[in-house]
Formats: sequence, structure tokens, C-alpha cells
Amino acid sequence: MRPMLAIEALDLSRVFHVRSGWLRTRRTETIAARGISFEVRSGELFGLLGPNGAGKTTTIKMLNTLLLPTSGTARVLGHDVVRDPMAVRRRIGYVFGGDRGLYDRLTALDNLRYFSELYGVDPREQRSRIAELLELVGLAGREKERVEGYSRGMRQRLHIARGLLNRPSVLFLDEPSIGVDPVAARDLRRTIAELADAGTTVLLTTHYMAEADELCDRIAVIAGGRIRASGTPAELKTRVRSRDVLELEVYGVDDTHVTRLRDLPSVRDIAVEERGQAQLVILQVDQGADPRRDALDVLDGLRVGRIVNREPTLEDAYVAIVEEAARSAAGSVRAPA
Repeated sequence: MRPMLAIEALDLSRVFHVRSGWLRTRRTETIAARGISFEVRSGELFGLLGPNGAGKTTTIKMLNTLLLPTSGTARVLGHDVVRDPMAVRRRIGYVFGGDRGLYDRLTALDNLRYFSELYGVDPREQRSRIAELLELVGLAGREKERVEGYSRGMRQRLHIARGLLNRPSVLFLDEPSIGVDPVAARDLRRTIAELADAGTTVLLTTHYMAEADELCDRIAVIAGGRIRASGTPAELKTRVRSRDVLELEVYGVDDTHVTRLRDLPSVRDIAVEERGQAQLVILQVDQGADPRRDALDVLDGLRVGRIVNREPTLEDAYVAIVEEAARSAAGSVRAPA
């Protein structure tokens, strides 16, 4: 028997038309989503991962009725997002990262009272519902403080409480842990996991691969407005199972070094992360290969710190998928007409 679907997206596309200039107006076209298709089962915690500008937020906004799709269809709990948006809105919650969406000069309690009215929560249930949510997100006892005095983590927990006021069956979480310190992020992850365990369907976007690996039942990776891969975290990791990872801490690496490292025979993908004054160069290499000597030759003259071999992670699989999409896009641009 096919499981009940909470979210169905079929060939969703969104094109933005922008006009610029004053005397001579110019119209440009940006395609943010190019035929997005995926399904989320009821009660599932589903991750939508991708780099900035990949189309994640655009996709979420089409699903929660904030943006009309240019083409394609989507249903949430069986309701079409275009033909029946009010039915969708009554059944969903939306939480986004950052500081927007709360009133700083009001207390947390007053914020939740205000949004309860907006969301049409029965006045007879508001007090008990707000108390229940404050307890859930760990803000009980702090609800009479103004939000302007809250930390980023406390604000994000209040965002989640706000998004749950109407008891949504589907909750959209758009980078909820962005800018949150590690302790607060751990508390947020615990809250999100508890929501999923209680039966809420959660669609989560995040840039933190460890967070996605810990929380998500299944994941879709989006790049260039298209879904590039999907599956469980374990299934995505199989894409790099035949590889090893070599990490090098380097000071002063530049694009020339990165290009030369990428061209080494056993290197399949490369990523560079800024770590203060140093850069962490992450090489995905053929299993069993050890390009350490060749890599050090490329980096000759630079200060190299620790060098570590390790097994691939979800982050490595994600990098491989996104890099493959970038190479594919670059190849299509260079292809002759």
C-alpha cells in the first residue's frame, strides 16, 4: 500500500522577470526552479539541501503558497497550492532563519498572543496552547521578557513556537539554525526531532550537513534549480563510498593551487573551507590512493599544518553532487549551439 503523501511537487518551475534601468529599461529573466519534483511522506522529516541560490527557498515558498509557480503543480495534504491556497495555509506552519518575523518590543507571550489571533486559534485554547509551546521550546519562565533581549537561539525557538500555534500537520523550516551557537543549535535539533517523532511532517533546509545527517529520514539535493540526487543519508553517502578523503590545513592557498590539486590523477573532487587565517583543503580521492606527496609538491612554499585521512561523510557526498552539477552546467554553456 502506498504511504500517504504530505507533499507532492511535480515539475515545479519559477521564473522571475526583473526590470532595471531608468531611461533605458532592461528586462532580465532568472529561472529559480527548473522542474522540481519530489514527494514527502506523512510524518517524514525531509531535508532539502543546496548551495545559496540553488532554489531551496523559492521551492518552499511555492509549496506554502507565498509564490505562484510559473509551471508545474504541487499539493500539500492533497490540496493544490494554487487552486486551494487557504486550505493549505490552515494546515501548515512556516519558520525561517534570521531575525525577521517577531516584534522585538513585545514580550514572547505577547508575540504568541498576537500571532494566535492572526492564525485563528480558538480564544478558549490560546492560553493552554501558548503555555504548551513555551514548554516545548524551552522558553517557559522567560515568556514575559521582551524579545529584544533574547539571544539568537531563543529567538529561533520562539519562531518555532509561533509556527506551531495552529497545530500544523506540515512544518516548513527554512534554515532555522542559521547563526545559532552550537548549544542552542543542539537544543533546536532536539525540538525538531521531537516534533517529527510526534507525527508532524517536517521539510527542513539547512547548510549544516551534520544536522541533516542526524535529523533527516530522506534528503534531496538541489543545485541550479534542479533536484540532483535524493535518498536517505546512507544512500547518498554510497555515491562516495569508493573514495577516501584527504584533509590538509594550508595557509595561503589560492585558485592556482586549487586548480593544480584538482588536476592530480587520483583526485575526484575538491572543496576549500576558510578556517580563520588557514584554509582546509578537502580532497576526495580514489579509494586506496595516497596523493599526499603530489599534493605537498603542489603546495610547496606554503605553510601546511595537519594532514588527515578519513572516511567520506554526507558533506563529502553533498560536495560531490553539487560539483558534478556545476561541471554539467559549465559543459552545457560551452557546448556549441
